[in-house]
Amino acid sequence: MSARVKLTLSYAGFLMVAGVLLLATVWLFLLRYVPDQALLIRADHPAGAVFPVRSNLLHVFAPRAAAVLAFLLVFGLIGGWILAGRMLAPLKQITGAARTAGSGSLSHRIRMTGRRDEFRELSDAFDSMLDRLESHVAEQRRFAANASHELRTPLAISRALLDVARNDPARDPDEVIERLHAANQRAIALTEALLLLGRENVSDDDVDLSLVAEEVVETLLPLAEQRGITLEVTGGEAWTTGSPELLLRMMTNLVQNAIVHNLPTGGLVTVHTGNGVLRVENTGRLLPPELVPTLTEPFQRGTQRVRTDGHAGVGLGLAIVAGIARAHDAELDLAPRPAGGLVVTVRFSRLAAPACR
Repeated sequence: MSARVKLTLSYAGFLMVAGVLLLATVWLFLLRYVPDQALLIRADHPAGAVFPVRSNLLHVFAPRAAAVLAFLLVFGLIGGWILAGRMLAPLKQITGAARTAGSGSLSHRIRMTGRRDEFRELSDAFDSMLDRLESHVAEQRRFAANASHELRTPLAISRALLDVARNDPARDPDEVIERLHAANQRAIALTEALLLLGRENVSDDDVDLSLVAEEVVETLLPLAEQRGITLEVTGGEAWTTGSPELLLRMMTNLVQNAIVHNLPTGGLVTVHTGNGVLRVENTGRLLPPELVPTLTEPFQRGTQRVRTDGHAGVGLGLAIVAGIARAHDAELDLAPRPAGGLVVTVRFSRLAAPACR
């Protein structure tokens, strides 16, 4: 049976029970006290003034009580059907929206009006879910389109190099191999970045961000020295829980991004850790405030495409950082420096005590 039929039968059944209880009350507190033996004639009343006996009352009352119960049954069924329909009307709206979303259209919204009851709360929650799904699907489609475009570039370069080598046998093979190697490395780096960005499950190991920062700075120090960039590590222990591999990748991306997007020479990169906070600050060009929020989008480089070095990049550095931060329930904040450059702050909510080492 449908919910409407069940509600109708429930309303009608409740009304019938109420009617039976009412009749039972009449019997218990009225008819049972009426004598059923003889007519009683009171001396202080005129002749002919009598009280009816119980059998006569029941004879008259029973058919009418049955008729009232039948009326209550019909009235309960009809009224319950109408009332159940009105009560379930919002649910039909939500069902229709769910069917529309199931067919692939995520732009439909219920936008239920009226008083804020349980159905209104369910409708608002459903609309919020559709908003998030539509945004997520749009982001995934845009990401897939951008990823396919970015992957096409190194593959096209490789094909062109192979065509040149095939059509020009006299060409230096070492140059072709070197350029093929560079294009292949870019494709591998982009593929690994895409896989890393799609990773959601993280471990819950205890990690000291200060140790990770020291490891990253030591690894990237030759790159910084090559570009005349000074690396500084400040702060102290900052324990959190998460994946050491992902946190290492996040900090590597932040520091490497700070190095390659710095001043041509004489720039500074500062890595600070402490109290569950990681902050990476670098000098560089002035960034428009409206550009900064878009830097965490996949393949979004903005004005940072203009570099003074030959670093290729894949446009996923800060996007990976944002993904890893979300996976660790951390808050990521990007802010432009007034003198030029960028300040990236990651605040971790999963803190661990040093004793848990």
